[in-house]
Amino acid sequence: MAGDYDPYAIGGKPSDEGPRERVGASVGAGTSAANELRAIIERMERLAEEKSAIGDDEKAEMANAKARGFDTKAIRKIIKLRKQDPAQRSNEQTVLETYMAALGMLEDEQ
Repeated sequence: MAGDYDPYAIGGKPSDEGPRERVGASVGAGTSAANELRAIIERMERLAEEKSAIGDDEKAEMANAKARGFDTKAIRKIIKLRKQDPAQRSNEQTVLETYMAALGMLEDEQ
């Protein structure tokens, strides 16, 4: 029924447990839930900052590799391949070689 829906209750359903079940009441100013929420948000903000710093470090390391004459595309490809399961990597290599052979792209065939 229309009277059974409570937009402030968790899940939109009224509770028999009283105001503690209400979202607004559990995150009110000065409550432990508000402090917990604040701590979660602050941790997420710190993680975002760390993620950004790591991204900057990765860019700097790639720039260093490029300055030393390494092919950064090859480095990125190797990193991607090292993350893969060896069986998956082998399967993809086999499929790639099969397709290249079908197109006459392998040096053995020329």
